[in-house]
Amino acid sequence: MDFVIFILAMGGLIFGADFIVNQSERIALRFNISEFIIGSTLIALGTSLPEMAASMAASFDNKSEIAIANAVGSNIMNITLVLAVIFILSKPSHWKETRTRDFFSKDSIWALMPILIFLLMAIDGEIGKFDASLLFLLMFAYLLFLLQDARNDEVGEVDQDLRKDFSWFGSISLLILGFIMVVLGANFAIDSASNIATSFGVSEWLIGVVVLAFGTSLPELIVSITAVIKGKVAMAIGNIIGSNLANTTMVIGGAAMINNLDISLKIYSYDLAIMTVATIMLIYITANKLYSKPAGISLLIVLSLFLYEKVYPAIPIIIPAS
Repeated sequence: MDFVIFILAMGGLIFGADFIVNQSERIALRFNISEFIIGSTLIALGTSLPEMAASMAASFDNKSEIAIANAVGSNIMNITLVLAVIFILSKPSHWKETRTRDFFSKDSIWALMPILIFLLMAIDGEIGKFDASLLFLLMFAYLLFLLQDARNDEVGEVDQDLRKDFSWFGSISLLILGFIMVVLGANFAIDSASNIATSFGVSEWLIGVVVLAFGTSLPELIVSITAVIKGKVAMAIGNIIGSNLANTTMVIGGAAMINNLDISLKIYSYDLAIMTVATIMLIYITANKLYSKPAGISLLIVLSLFLYEKVYPAIPIIIPAS
């Protein structure tokens, strides 16, 4: 039954993502705001709702491992899986819209900054309410930066047909419906996948950093794929950067506001190192404008190393030797 629920949840994610991309584009055009800004704010925060819901629920149950592992794993998945898929599926012509924006000098550093601050906070083994307040402040600083930068961001040529028949009620209604479908779809996907994983007796951290993280990253994956297919690469990149920052600030911060979160840098050093390395790779790619299939393959290699390290040791548990 869990497999059936997972498939149906995926359907909800796909249709919801299509609504989000279409209506966000219309709103961006209505305000003459670049699609990157919309992707890194409205869409990024919306697609991070499943991570926030899952981590806050885990914090309520005093399960710090799942709460933090979900955010860490989602950050890894967003770069090594979602961003890799963007590079592999996109065409050279899709990147013409990004020539007016330097992702390296303007945006990618915002993906690394919260991770470094989080690691600094975790040295004492706990993320408390004061730490959470600082993480929220960092997210506010990012939104303020985007609002100020939007004044100078070039929108470029737009399809005039998209401006026609614009309706606030219709766009907002479909946008809300899209978010609801994405969040519900992700939640059902998470529950069904977690039930399948739990039935095999794997650890809570493994469920959080792989299964739960993949489930909560599905909105980013589906939204980004939909955006790339429609030629909206800047929106997809904005979604990744904004979502990762939201994961580290809003998701972990929200969970820490409920209960202090215990974290061991020594025990989970491999996962935290993978998250940091993947983020540095994102900065390197944007610095050198390596928006290509080879870059996507390189990110998938990092994902393969991560999954091999986490999943392979659990195979004897999942499939006992006869």
